[in-house]
Amino acid sequence: MTEARLERQSPGQYALVGELSFASVPGLVGLGVSLFDGVDAASLDLSQVDRSDSAGLALLVSWVRLARQQGKQLSLVQIPPQLLGMARVSGVDHILSLD
Repeated sequence: MTEARLERQSPGQYALVGELSFASVPGLVGLGVSLFDGVDAASLDLSQVDRSDSAGLALLVSWVRLARQQGKQLSLVQIPPQLLGMARVSGVDHILSLD
């Protein structure tokens, strides 16, 4: 298993790296608040996500909802096909603005 981590690239620019799973997601949940430190919009690059299960999808949904509650914008980019497919099958692609 690969540990997941959130890497700050620049203000408002982040990357999720590793495996998003039931084991790794709990350590990431609280980091959603820091995505908007000093910015109104943030971008989250998912190209380095090796694998994800439904916990990873739930993490992204919670971060997007958190952004909306704060009046902020979170853009998800380079979404791996596995995660994209899971979002579509689960019917949350519209929440993640993937449609």
